[in-house]
Amino acid sequence: MMVFAKDNYIFNLLSETVYEGLLVVDKEHRIVATNNKAEAMFGYNERELVGKPVTVLVPAPYDRELEDHLTDFSNTRLSERMMVDRLLFGHHRTKGGFPIKIKLNPFNFGEADYILVLIVDKTGLNERDHQIKELNEYLEKKILGRTLELRETVAKLKSEIKRREVAESKMKSALQKERELSELKTKFLSLVSHEFKTPLSGILTSATLVGKYKKTTDQEKRDKHLSTIIGEVRYLNGILTDFLSIEKLEKGKEIYDFTLFSLSKVVNEVVYNANMLLKMGQRIDYPHNINDLVIYQDEKIVTLILTNLLYNAVKYSPEDSEIAITINVLDDMLHLNIEDQGIGIPEKDQKHIFERYFRAENALLNQGTGIGLNIIREHINNLGGKVYFKSIEHIGTKFTVELPIGDRLHSVIN
Repeated sequence: MMVFAKDNYIFNLLSETVYEGLLVVDKEHRIVATNNKAEAMFGYNERELVGKPVTVLVPAPYDRELEDHLTDFSNTRLSERMMVDRLLFGHHRTKGGFPIKIKLNPFNFGEADYILVLIVDKTGLNERDHQIKELNEYLEKKILGRTLELRETVAKLKSEIKRREVAESKMKSALQKERELSELKTKFLSLVSHEFKTPLSGILTSATLVGKYKKTTDQEKRDKHLSTIIGEVRYLNGILTDFLSIEKLEKGKEIYDFTLFSLSKVVNEVVYNANMLLKMGQRIDYPHNINDLVIYQDEKIVTLILTNLLYNAVKYSPEDSEIAITINVLDDMLHLNIEDQGIGIPEKDQKHIFERYFRAENALLNQGTGIGLNIIREHINNLGGKVYFKSIEHIGTKFTVELPIGDRLHSVIN
């Protein structure tokens, strides 16, 4: 220690040029030299710390920790020694504890080993850290507040844009519906004009001719024209019935009347009426497995479905062709198939075939309103069933109807 003291002037000269507090500790962990910064940091006068154990600068229990740390550091082999940092609490003589950071660096002077202890007062730094933390928290809160305000503004803008888009969409939809309604009205008037004009002309012509056949021998001719009149009147009545059905379906006024009835009775009546429309050589293959079949459904709707599909098959099939009706019941579900060998439906028109007033391009020359399939589909959907078809142009079409009956129908309407 005396050897080091001889050069204390040089140490003091160098140590006073640094900002941190400096201590030199011998192998017994006693202070042999200090600088003014270290003495002021711990509240001691000049050279008052020299000879004191270094642990006097650290309060319990940190004094034991520092002692152990210095011992371990001194026992480390020279080649492994390095400056290390350690956070501790210092002890000011009058003000009490305060945070410090120490750095240790071993060195040899003469024949003795020493440890240079560099001390940094963390009090000011901690206060600055706290200020920075508070500032950061304040800025984070401001940023969060502005972010929330921005999100609210963006949300309001999105809501307003969405509202305007919805309003615009509704306006476009209303305009589109108005255009479609106008087109439908025009199409409807044209359709009614055409579909009513032709049968009415036939009725007028036949009625005029009947009046001319006054002889008893002209009865066959009279019957022929009377049959024409009856057929045209039935056709007109069918059109009016379809139009009334559309109105009821659109207004939700259709009331279904479910009863038990014989399916064969309905099929017989529909086939009998269809026979009056058959072309030369056409024939209807009648199902023979339904004689004892009684179903629970709306008899009027089943008749309507069967009539529409069968009449279409007759209308769009050529002479000398067969129309097959097959009926099966499986799990309280009626499966009705009507297959013809007619003109078929063009592939590009098939997706529109159930649309109201739509008629395939190869059927435009035939009588028809284009509403029959639309009506039966609406009824079938209302009754919990479905209708679909397969068709190949110039080969034929097969329509299939699946309609609930019995217990399954009860689950649909309840």
